[in-house]
Amino acid sequence: MKNWWTGVKTRLRQDPERGDVPGWVLVTLMTAGLVVAIWALAGQLLEDVFRTAMERVLGA
Repeated sequence: MKNWWTGVKTRLRQDPERGDVPGWVLVTLMTAGLVVAIWALAGQLLEDVFRTAMERVLGA
């Protein structure tokens, strides 16, 4: 069992395609920040656009 686990750890360390967790965390946080900033700046306008579009679709 120990040899198997050692082999797994060795393969994982040598795999260049393991992923970039800190990079993905940064991308996720930056995306969330952009959404919050856009929402804060243009929230009312986006709400009006959505409401108008829904009224046109529903015929209200």
